[in-house]
Amino acid sequence: MTLPVKLYNDSQLSQVERNLKHIFEGLKAEIKFHGASPRGWIQVSVSGEDDKVVTHYLADKIGLCPIELQNVGKYSRFKGFLIEPTKTKDELHVDIGIFSPSNIDAVIPLHRLQSQLGDGRKIALDKLAELFGFCRNLPLHIRVTSVDFQKRHIEAELSEKQQSQYAEWTRSLLDRLLILGASYNEVKSAISMTQSNRDIVIIESLGIFEHAVVCKLGTDAAGLIPKIGKRLRKATLSVFNPRKILGLFGSNPTPSIS
Repeated sequence: MTLPVKLYNDSQLSQVERNLKHIFEGLKAEIKFHGASPRGWIQVSVSGEDDKVVTHYLADKIGLCPIELQNVGKYSRFKGFLIEPTKTKDELHVDIGIFSPSNIDAVIPLHRLQSQLGDGRKIALDKLAELFGFCRNLPLHIRVTSVDFQKRHIEAELSEKQQSQYAEWTRSLLDRLLILGASYNEVKSAISMTQSNRDIVIIESLGIFEHAVVCKLGTDAAGLIPKIGKRLRKATLSVFNPRKILGLFGSNPTPSIS
């Protein structure tokens, strides 16, 4: 099975292995790690008396990649990771873990993003990316709206879960520094070493190696990038800025859940 967990470097596989083996300590099951797919998805197998318990936990708490197009249906929900958001001007490509026999991304059309995030306004994709912190490998929860098996095409939209998260983040009025490609401990250490603790409320985990650092009211997340970025040179950093979102949309901010 393939888990929706991205590896950014070779050393991270051992971190995931330690974490999962600790979770299932005491169960009669063996988890074998088989490395990663070409795009970095972790591949594992489970055996033993409690293999069904472990498999159910992985599917429920972490999720499973579909691997093949035939495993995707209309209204299916997946956790995926953004491909380069500026790849095109009219759609977002999301890697949901289809790589057999070839890679197939889910595509979110710009008009759907405008409806879900922009209150229907004709806002350019690069502007939405700036407001919501879209960047390569940002985790997104999506819902499939159509599948064309002949054309090998998947169309999708943001899931209710993803829209709710953005709505909550916007209402909080707190900037979030999105850090992709580093462990929780690495992020925590970088914050401590740069003495940025006084500017931070909490670190929210979006995945094993993806995090949202919640800033205190009045703290500009963009201002933390030069400091924290020096300690996390291999990570990608971007900003979710609710004040800019509210400034554009006024007192009735997006997203609107549909």
